[in-house]
This record gives sequence, structure tokens and C-alpha cells, in this order.
Amino acid sequence: MHFSKNIKTNYSPKRLAVKLNAKGEQFVVKGHPWIFSNSIVKINKDATTGDLAIVFSKNKNKVIGLGLYDADSPIRIKIIHNAETKAAINTEFFLKKIQYAFTIRKELLQTNTDSYRLLFGENDGFPGLIADVYNSVLVVKLYSEIWLPYLEPILNSLKEVSKAKTIVIRLSRGLQNSSNHKLRDGEVVYGILEDEVVGFIEHGVKFSANVIKGHKTGYFLDHRDNRRRVGELSEGKTVLDVFSYAGGFSVHALAKGADEVTSLDISKQALDLARENGKLNDYYGKHKTISGDAFKEMKSLIEKGKTYDVVVIDPPSFAKQQSEIELAKKKYAQLADLGAKLTAKKGLLVLASCSSRVLAQAFFDLNVQALNSQSRLYETMLKTKHDSDHPISFSEGAYLKCGYYRFLE
Repeated sequence: MHFSKNIKTNYSPKRLAVKLNAKGEQFVVKGHPWIFSNSIVKINKDATTGDLAIVFSKNKNKVIGLGLYDADSPIRIKIIHNAETKAAINTEFFLKKIQYAFTIRKELLQTNTDSYRLLFGENDGFPGLIADVYNSVLVVKLYSEIWLPYLEPILNSLKEVSKAKTIVIRLSRGLQNSSNHKLRDGEVVYGILEDEVVGFIEHGVKFSANVIKGHKTGYFLDHRDNRRRVGELSEGKTVLDVFSYAGGFSVHALAKGADEVTSLDISKQALDLARENGKLNDYYGKHKTISGDAFKEMKSLIEKGKTYDVVVIDPPSFAKQQSEIELAKKKYAQLADLGAKLTAKKGLLVLASCSSRVLAQAFFDLNVQALNSQSRLYETMLKTKHDSDHPISFSEGAYLKCGYYRFLE
């Protein structure tokens, strides 16, 4: 098996002995994957990124966790194994973890779907590493240098489990600017990539992802089940898809027989993608696009008296840091208000959030407050969270929530 020589590293990780304060220790024992620098009481002075941190309990000198040391992050140690059982961090360790992650996704892959998230960072025991599969192409996105010394055995195991024919590496901005490796963002490290635009299937609907230049790994897989559901609820309907990006909701709606779909996004490039993704499928409805700021364009549609049978609003994260939470909540409330005004009589409004800092309960409460201030009766049809290939193992790992609101008049 021949990987690009750029994935090899000359650095051999050391073993570090770590002791934490009581609060940090409690977090590890409860299964939390993050150890912040201010929780560390004792550690080797020569610790380097990628070193294996063996975390001992304060009193009994018992191993409570194994993690990887990250010199450049306030999350100084990222836990990869909670030590209820002994473990050697080697090829077999990574292979077993990846095989287990794959078994969780098996049910999804029995549907007509060949795109899925095989590794979801911390939630699958790989903090700062994402692995998405599009048909026979595996895209691995690295957010932390901790994985550089272990990349070859991990890629070997990912390839073996996913049966991928091609592997592409994507790098976070921090890693793109790092001089500690030879990897390039978008590098094909295994196999041949005939075309950077890769076709794949999601519940019988055809899509494509640009695995070299697209956002994240090329596409957003997390809303898959919501897209399927919206598609099924759109037959014979008019649909507005706000923040449509590559047209996930739009394309499902068209493929399932919507009369007319309008994709709204600030990016003309994203709207071109949405149109192209639509054309991969047979549909008879009209596909319209609006390019512009969502808030302004929605207000403009309201002024024109436009309404739609189904309105989907799935914005990007509004709260990337703690200080943005209150403004994010205002924006969500505003979107719920605008969405309600654009939803036709007896129509369906679907509101989503991917801001992990705005908790699900707070988001659903905001929606209800905004909808209660309208004079129309409605019912909450459904609340959904992550699809099965985005399992959640700790509270901060949860970010996606989606509410379905049906107007009764």
C-alpha cells in the first residue's frame, strides 16, 4: 500500500506522565475528552505536540486516561482512551476504534446512501480529526498536529475499513500555515482522483462534492436525515431554501416532486453548485435562485407578498465564540420571525442551528417565543438532532438541532 511520502514524520512520540487537579481529574473520569492547560498540575518539561500523555489519578497513581499532547492549544491534552481497560496505542488500537465506528454507521449504509462520516472527531475517539466518505473517496480533515506521528497507521485502517480507493487530506487553516509537516491542503495521499468533483448518493438522491476546494471535506453530511424528510414533505409544494449552500434541501425537494424550489444564498458559486446538483436528478419542478444576504432578501420577499408551502432556514454557525451567543440568539429569533411571515397558510417552517454554544433547549425556546408572537396557530411537529453517523459522546460534541413547525391556518 503506497501512501504519499509527505504523510511520514521523523518524530517519534514520547510518553508523558501527567497529573491533574481535582476538577480536571473528575472530567477525565466522567469520560470528557478535553484537558485544559489550567487543569495540569504535573507534566514532563520536554512535552511536544503528538506525545502520548498518560494521565494518572492524584492519589492512587492509577492510569485514568490516555491522550495526545497539543502544545499549541488551550485544550492541552486530547483524550483518546478512557482507562477502564488497558490499551497500547498502536496500529491495532486505531483499527479497532475505526471498526467500531463503522459498525455504528452500518444501518445508514443499508439505505441507498454511499456518503457518510466515518470518524466524527472526539465523539469517535479521534479529537481534531474528521473522516468523510464520498462513494469511493475518503476525505480526512485534520484540525490538530497531534495526529501527524500516527497518520500512516490511521490512514491504513481507514482505507481497510471503508474500502476507499482514494484518500484526500484536508487541513485546517492552522495546519496549512504550519511548517511542522510537508502535507498540502487537498493533497491526494493515496490512489488517483480522476476529478475533484465526486458524485455520491444520499437516500437515493444524487449529489456531488468538491473534495479539494469545497467547505470542510466538500459537503455537509450532518443534515442528511432532515434533507430526506423535507424532500418527502415537499411533493407538489413550493419551497424556499434559505442559506442553501450546495442545495441539500433544495435538491431533495426537487427530486421528490416539488413544483417550485427557490435556493437563497449569498454565494453565487454555491448557487451554481445547487443548480448542478439539481440537474444530477430527474425533476419537473422549477429551480429558482436568489443571490444575496439572507436577512435582506427575506425582507424583500415579504414586501413582495411572497409565501411558500415549505420554508427551510439552515444558517451557518452564528456563535463561534462565547461572546457571540447573545447576538446569535437575536439572529435566530429574527430568522424564525421572517420565516413565519414567508410560510403560506397551513405551511411548514423548518428552523435549524449548528451553533454548539446555543444549546438545543435555548434554540427551541427562541423559536417558540418568536412563533407565539405571530397571530397564527401552529404546532411543533418534530425536533431532530444529529444523524446516526454523527454520534455524540459528550455534551459539547452536540451542535445540530432542527425544529419542524406546521401552521394550522
